[in-house]
Amino acid sequence: MMPGGLSETKPATPEVQHLVNQVKTQFESRENRTFGVFKAVVYRTQVVAGINYFIKVQVSADSYVHLRVFEGLPHENQGPSLVSFQTGKTRDDPLTYF
Repeated sequence: MMPGGLSETKPATPEVQHLVNQVKTQFESRENRTFGVFKAVVYRTQVVAGINYFIKVQVSADSYVHLRVFEGLPHENQGPSLVSFQTGKTRDDPLTYF
């Protein structure tokens, strides 16, 4: 992976699901609705001054969203934040930079 570029797409790990769980309320407040299903499926990373995570999240049986979550450097001692998101995605939509 070149610096600043996106990693390959990888299956979501428990750590990625934990990040998704931490930003779920930020996403729900921006969308003004709640989601019973909020399951990380796959993700990509981008190393910046911290890490951008691009995560495909299943929100219903056939509906997905893409989240961009930023996690700062450990010494900054700040939790992950939801930077951006895309709704109306499908299981087959590729994760790309947004």
